[in-house]
Amino acid sequence: MGSKNKLKRFRENETFSNMVQPTREELMNGTFSLKGRWNEAFFKNDHPIVLELGCGKGEYSVGLGRRFPEKNFIGIDIKGARMWRGAKTALEENVANVGFLRTQIELIENIFEAGEVSEIWITFPDPQIKYKRTKHRMTNSAFLQMYKRILKPDGVMHLKTDSEFMHGYTLGLLHGEGHEVLYANHNVYKNEGSPDEVTSIQTFYEKQYLEQQKPITYIKFKIK
Repeated sequence: MGSKNKLKRFRENETFSNMVQPTREELMNGTFSLKGRWNEAFFKNDHPIVLELGCGKGEYSVGLGRRFPEKNFIGIDIKGARMWRGAKTALEENVANVGFLRTQIELIENIFEAGEVSEIWITFPDPQIKYKRTKHRMTNSAFLQMYKRILKPDGVMHLKTDSEFMHGYTLGLLHGEGHEVLYANHNVYKNEGSPDEVTSIQTFYEKQYLEQQKPITYIKFKIK
């Protein structure tokens, strides 16, 4: 994407009513006004809040929003030019229960109050295979504890990935740390009984993976 096009999207993002772009300063000094108030101030309802971390173009957030009007969805990513697509689609189609948040995932505790979130989806994250990249792996122990703090006590996590490494690593960690694995499947399109929201919504990249016949994996779990 050309830099001209990117700038155009950044400018447009600033006009979108469903896009929130807090400054790092706001988040660090505790002046971010939506923390603990997403339901009343942003969605203006009391429906459960579901996050999609690393949402890219936002296809999954919008897809879930269409399917579950009784829930609120927030797609989170640092790349604003990508999220522009999801935010624009949600506005054009009047999918009012979907919002987008431009920030770093490491800062989510500065954005959501303890117990403010009901579910978290992680869709096709970078598996960070090299050992020294482990600290950036989105299902490592430190990240899981961070998610736990913003999740409700019975909050649910979802991991959907084309990386068998990421699937195996996460499953091993969950069992090793005594978390509760509710469902695990290493090839959701080949095995019967996969949850509908896992197979009926596909991202742009997921369609490409399927054309290459890469298995798509999925884990649903609770952090203890």
